[in-house]
Amino acid sequence: MNKYVTGAVIRKLRENKKMTQEELADIIHVSSKAVSKWETGNGFPDISLLEPLAEALGISVIELLSGEDIRNGNRAFNMAKCVFYVCPICGNVVTASGEAVVSCCGITLPPQEAEQADVVPADASQTIQKEAADVEHMIKMEIVEDEYYVTVEHSMTKDHYISFVAAVSDFGVQLVKLYPEGSAEARFKTDRVKRLYAYCNCHGLFRASR
Repeated sequence: MNKYVTGAVIRKLRENKKMTQEELADIIHVSSKAVSKWETGNGFPDISLLEPLAEALGISVIELLSGEDIRNGNRAFNMAKCVFYVCPICGNVVTASGEAVVSCCGITLPPQEAEQADVVPADASQTIQKEAADVEHMIKMEIVEDEYYVTVEHSMTKDHYISFVAAVSDFGVQLVKLYPEGSAEARFKTDRVKRLYAYCNCHGLFRASR
């Protein structure tokens, strides 16, 4: 992992559980002095204690290490509210129906915050099409039978490119992985699509509502 649990984190989570140092110590079978040392920064819990400590505090080990108590607020499982996680090291893309703790390549991944982008229909006027061609991350969309043909006005060099394009409906995610020196385009079934996403490896995630 890229960080180790700190005393401030242990204290915050313990107090959130309305638990005394003595009560926490009894649960994980250590002395209250040990817990006190951890919380004051005069010591760290042994790695063998991380799992029982996390269980006692009601969170996962990854949450304990990150210092966050994460709860999924999308219990209805509406995929239109899905969250994207992208590993900056290997490029792995993970989707979740709500906020989660996601780790890849030894680091905890933050949820991507999407910037608003505009959708330009393929049948827009030539003036609008020309203006769109001069704007990076502009998403263009054309309906071809029962599919959306989506393109992004963006360079596709080895250092700066669109990594993936996705279409999100209320029941699922369609995702197409893209690669440098390829084409920034994808096709998606139109059925109940609510949002389109494009991820730039340098500038992050962009969203356009249908």
